[in-house]
Amino acid sequence: MIRALAVVVPARDEEELLPGCLAALHRAVRHPGVRDLPSRVVVVADACRDATAAVARRHGAELLEMAAGNVGAARAAGSRRALDATLAARPGLGPDGVWLAHTDADSRVPAHWLAHQLAYAACGWHAVAGTVRIVDWTGHPKGAAAAFLRHYRHNPPGVGHRHVHGANLAVRADAYRAAGGFAPLPVGEDRTLVAALEAGGYRVKRTTRNPVTTSARRDPRARGGFGDFLRDLDALTTEPGPGRRT
Repeated sequence: MIRALAVVVPARDEEELLPGCLAALHRAVRHPGVRDLPSRVVVVADACRDATAAVARRHGAELLEMAAGNVGAARAAGSRRALDATLAARPGLGPDGVWLAHTDADSRVPAHWLAHQLAYAACGWHAVAGTVRIVDWTGHPKGAAAAFLRHYRHNPPGVGHRHVHGANLAVRADAYRAAGGFAPLPVGEDRTLVAALEAGGYRVKRTTRNPVTTSARRDPRARGGFGDFLRDLDALTTEPGPGRRT
């Protein structure tokens, strides 16, 4: 039974988008389905050169500062801080009673985000892997949004979806520890964790019911990640100019 919640948000130079992320998270922890549970939001300001840390403090988040410049290391450090603080604050609470949720600083979770995850946890799922959506395609070529949806909705038969996003991922803390936690990878730390959970026999619910809104910005923080995927998509969908042939 889940008795406490923690949300971890890695952030690198995110002073502009972090306020929206934290406002959405505060709504999620106040949802009627979870508001009676103790909760904390931990922002990991990693190698920041802007006011990300000040923004996190101003919005009431717990802050961890580091200089790794590595999203996997940031998620791991934030998860460790969140879990240790949660267990220390509630004597007798074990990792199996703590739910570790993860999102990104350029993303906004829906108000029911945590409540839906805990409904799955109550049914015996050890982790929840959700999807993302993009609502603002400003700066991208015409056709990018449609191409994204075609790619994103192509899933194998019998599978909820095939995607893993650090922006929409949650796991029970005992399963997280048993799977080895997030690896200090510059990209793919989320997929590596889910693969380790599944290899260890833990139940991972892949659901499209609880999408997180994320940015489609063209200056990704992690090379080789979701932002670069969108840039590659742009290259494939850019319409030819006058006189050009495809």
